[in-house]
Amino acid sequence: MKLLSYIKNHILILVTVLPGLVSAQTIPSGQQDSVVAKQESILKMRGQNPPKLKSFIVPAVFVSYGLLSLGNNAIRKLDFSTKAEIQEDHPLFAHHLDNFLQYAPMVAVYGLNLAGVKGKHNIADQTALYVLSVGIMGVSTTVVKHWADRPRPDGSNNYSFPSGHTANAFAAAEFLNQEYRDVSPWIGYAGYTVATATGVLRLYNNKHWLSDVVAGAGFGIASTKVAYLLYPHLKKFLIGKQSMRYSVVPMYQQRAAGLAFSGTF
Repeated sequence: MKLLSYIKNHILILVTVLPGLVSAQTIPSGQQDSVVAKQESILKMRGQNPPKLKSFIVPAVFVSYGLLSLGNNAIRKLDFSTKAEIQEDHPLFAHHLDNFLQYAPMVAVYGLNLAGVKGKHNIADQTALYVLSVGIMGVSTTVVKHWADRPRPDGSNNYSFPSGHTANAFAAAEFLNQEYRDVSPWIGYAGYTVATATGVLRLYNNKHWLSDVVAGAGFGIASTKVAYLLYPHLKKFLIGKQSMRYSVVPMYQQRAAGLAFSGTF
C-alpha cells in the first residue's frame, strides 16, 4: 500500500512539475531572442542527428538479461525469490494503475506541446515517431511472447515474457526523453521514473517475473531508438523534399473538448 501511495503522490510530476522545470530559469528580456534562436538551432541540429549505435548498449543488456532467464540459472532463481518475497509481504495487492501509467510519458509530450514547450520535432513528426516506435515494440514483443511461451506468475496465460506494459512505458519514456532532454534532462528522468513504476506494479500485481520487466524495458527503449533511426529515411522516401504544413487548434463541440488537426504534404 505504501508503494501505491507513493506512486499516486508523485505521478502528477509529468503534468504539473515539468513545465515549471522548463521555465525555472529567468532570462533578462534583452537576451530572450538570442536564447530562443540558439535553442531552435540546437533542436534543429538534433533533429538531423538520430541516436548513435552505442546508445543501444543499455537496452541490449536488458534484453540479454531477460533472454538468459529463459534457462535454469541464477537469474531465473532470482525471479522466483523476488515473486515469493513480494507475495509474502503483499499477498492481496491488486491495483491496476499500471494500465494507465504506461501512457503517462507520451501524454506528457503532448502536454508540453500544448504548454508551448518545443521538442525536437513538430507535433506531426512526434506523432509519426511515436506510432512507429509503438509498432516496432508491439510486433517484437508479441513475436517473442509466443516464442518464449512462458507462464505468468499468476498462471493466467503463457505470454509473460517480455512485459508488454513495461515495454510500452519505456518506449514512451524514451520518446519523451528524445524530444525534451535538451530542454531539461529532468523531463527524461521523470519519464523513466514513471516507466520504472509501471514495471514495479506489474511485479506487485503478480503479472510478470522480474526478468520479464527488465527485458520489457530493453525492448521499449530499443524500439523508440530504432524508430528515430528509421524515421528520417521513411519520411524522405514517402514525401521526398516536400514540406509538410499542419495546424492544431483546440475545439469544443457537442459537450466534448479535443484538438482538430489538419495538414498538407
